[in-house]
Amino acid sequence: MNILLVRVSSLGDVLHNLPMVADILRHYPDANIDWVVEEGYVSLVRLNPHVRNIIPFALRRWRKSLGKKATRDEIRQFFKMLRREQYDYVFDTQGLLKTGIIMGAARIVKGGSKVGLANGSEGSGYEAISRIFHTRSIALDARTHAVARGRMVAAAALGYSADSAPDFGLPGPDSARLLAWMPEQDYAVFFHGTARDAKKWAPENWIAAGAALAPMPVLLAWGSAAEKQEAELLAASLPNARVLPKLSMDEAVALARHAALAIGVDTGLTHIAAAFGRPTVELYCDSPKWKTEGNWSPCIVNLGDKGAPPSAREAIDAVRCLLDAR
Repeated sequence: MNILLVRVSSLGDVLHNLPMVADILRHYPDANIDWVVEEGYVSLVRLNPHVRNIIPFALRRWRKSLGKKATRDEIRQFFKMLRREQYDYVFDTQGLLKTGIIMGAARIVKGGSKVGLANGSEGSGYEAISRIFHTRSIALDARTHAVARGRMVAAAALGYSADSAPDFGLPGPDSARLLAWMPEQDYAVFFHGTARDAKKWAPENWIAAGAALAPMPVLLAWGSAAEKQEAELLAASLPNARVLPKLSMDEAVALARHAALAIGVDTGLTHIAAAFGRPTVELYCDSPKWKTEGNWSPCIVNLGDKGAPPSAREAIDAVRCLLDAR
């Protein structure tokens, strides 16, 4: 059986879609699973060895140069690659017009199915027009967890129950650390940056948490000039903290993968640390905890909720419990 997954973005959403792979193969071990994903997240999907082919999608880059012949040629090549295989099932678990178009262009065998979401979850960017590309639409509760959404869609279509703990198919830490900026000893990482200011945790809370961790090194990642400035301000108050250089996606994933402890706001890299099974404290300040909380491991502590940021003391207590349990 050949199956195509369409989940193109964003980082956290692609991560949360990974357990579909293990679920399908648990019930159909001979299935071949391909995946269409934004080119920036190919390296994340590639970490799962059970995805056969990854088809890169580059709309974020293409839309900046649609008038150029090279871009149009690349788009034609994408659709050629997409249509190379015939699939028994195509799953669109994002529910947008752009992902629906990808589903519509994919080829299915006679009697094959194109399956997607009949509705969105609360706060999602669901676009109802995507249903015109479905042969079957699966309705879910509006408060279905982000990890459960794709799992339940596939389970409904393929005739099994997705009631086990999610398996992201990700490898454990390497015995050797190859990146120059990684400390030799155990380190904590703070994922403090996020695009929406309301989701951020107060600087004084980060400083208190970092001080409580001393002398464990605290690494501060950043993804924009503003986040770098915020990291530098935190590091100035924490002698055990270090601002990292600009990281590629591969390097950022490695940072999460090897951390002895991750503390982060509701953002993709925090969820990646949790998916790798690292001791993780997830901080919810202005987003609903039910939607993305790490609920599959005792190594994950979820604090706060929409409109109710956690205190520094709550985070410090959670960290001590996680480190004592190692």
